[in-house]
Amino acid sequence: MWQQNIFSRTDSTPMVLINRSTRHIKPRIMAKVEFLNPSGTHYCRVANSIVDHAEKEGLVKPGMTLVDWTYGCSGIALAMAAVTRGYKILLVVPDKISREKQQVLKALGAEIVITPSDALPGEPRSCVNVAENLVRNIPHAFFANMYEHERNRNVHIEETGPEIWEQTEGGVSHLFVPVISGAMIAGLGRFLKAKRPDIKIIGVEPEGSIYRELLHSSRAGKAAAYELEEIGGLWESKYWDASVIDDIVQVNDRDALNCGRELLRTDALFAGGASGAVLFAAMRAGALLDESAQIVVILSDYGGYYLSKMYNDEWMKQKGFYRKASSLKDEITAEGIVGLKTRKELICAHPEHTLSEVFEMMRQHDVSQVPVVSYGTAIGSISENKILSILIENDEAMNSKVVGYMEQSFPVCSSDATISELSEKLQESTSGVLITLSDGSFQLLTRSDLIEALTHK
Repeated sequence: MWQQNIFSRTDSTPMVLINRSTRHIKPRIMAKVEFLNPSGTHYCRVANSIVDHAEKEGLVKPGMTLVDWTYGCSGIALAMAAVTRGYKILLVVPDKISREKQQVLKALGAEIVITPSDALPGEPRSCVNVAENLVRNIPHAFFANMYEHERNRNVHIEETGPEIWEQTEGGVSHLFVPVISGAMIAGLGRFLKAKRPDIKIIGVEPEGSIYRELLHSSRAGKAAAYELEEIGGLWESKYWDASVIDDIVQVNDRDALNCGRELLRTDALFAGGASGAVLFAAMRAGALLDESAQIVVILSDYGGYYLSKMYNDEWMKQKGFYRKASSLKDEITAEGIVGLKTRKELICAHPEHTLSEVFEMMRQHDVSQVPVVSYGTAIGSISENKILSILIENDEAMNSKVVGYMEQSFPVCSSDATISELSEKLQESTSGVLITLSDGSFQLLTRSDLIEALTHK
C-alpha cells in the first residue's frame, strides 16, 4: 500500500541478532537498527515529531525557515522533514563533521553555516550560540532545538521503547544507548524501567564527554576533544535523568571506530562510530555476563556518512586509529574466553600456604596446577608433578611453605589479548596463561580453554 510520504511508514526498525561479532561471549546481543530509518539515524522519529508538533501549535507556517545546530544526523532528519512540507532549512554545524554529511545536507537544499569544533558552549562561535543568534535575526525563523526538545525524549517513550519491549518479548536485560543529550536515554529508561525495574540502562559516551562523571558525582566532567560524531556531550542536558540510568561507560575513539568497521565485515551491518562505541561497550560487559542476559544495543548512525573518515584507511592511519583487519580467530580475546569458562573463581595459593594445604586445595577443586599470588601479584606457580617430586626426595616437606618450592610464574596477559597472542604465550608455558581482569583479579587460561573458545557455537 502506498504512503503519504517517507515519514508515514508505520513499521518498526529491525531488531537483529548479532551473530559473528559476538560469538565468543555467552549472552545474546541484539541490535535495534535505528540507522535504517529513512534519514539513516534515529533522529528521523524526532524530526518528524517536532515538526508535526510545531505545526499543530501554530509555531511554523508556510514560508518559514527551520533553524538548528547539529552534528549532522539530526540535521539531515530535520532537513528531510522540512522539504516534505516546503520549509526552508538553515543548519549550523561544527567543522569536524564528515564531508558526506555536509554533502547530503546540501543535496537536500539545506543552507549550512560551519563553526569551529573547538568552540565550547557559551562562546560566541559555538554552534549553539550561532544558531540562537540566527533565529533572533532572521525573520520568520523557528528554532527546532532537536537535541533539547521534549519530543526528543517522548518519541522514545512512545515509540522506540515499546518497540524494544515487544521485539524482545520483554526479555531485554541490558540496554546500551549512545548519549549525546539526555533525551533518548531518559525516554528509553523511563519506559523500560516502568515495565521492568531491574533492566539495566547503560549510556555510552566517548572519552572526553561529561556524563560519566555527572552520573557518579553529580558534577559534569571536564569536556575534552574526541573524534567520534553523534555521541557524547559537552554540557548537561535539561532532560538528563539519573534516576533511570544505571551506568555510563566510556569508549575511546580507536576502539569505537574499529568495532564499527569489524561489525560491517562480520555481520554486514553498515553502522557508524557511535554504533561502534555502543557495541564495543556491550561486548566488553557481555564477556562478564552469562547466557541468561539478553543485551540490546542501539545502532543509531549509518556508516555511509563516514566513508571519508572511519571507512577510509588513510584517515584512520593519519589519526593513529588504524587496526589491521583481524582474522576470525583474533576477534576472540582473553576476556571473551574467560566469559566462556564455567569456573569463574581462580584457585590460587599464597606464600604462607604449606604444600599440604596446596595439595588439598588442588584435590578439592580437581586442578593439577595453581599460581602463587601475593598482594595481587603473581610470583610463581606449583603443580602436582612438582609436589610429587618434592615428596619423593623429602616426605617431611608437606608442612613446608610453598614459597620455598615454587616453579616459574605463568605468563601474564591483559584481558584484550587475542587468542593468537595467548597461543604464543602457551608455547612458553606448558601449563597456562594468567589473565589480568579489569577489577585487578586473575584468571587462568589453558590450552583446553582456547580450544573450547575456538569450537564454541
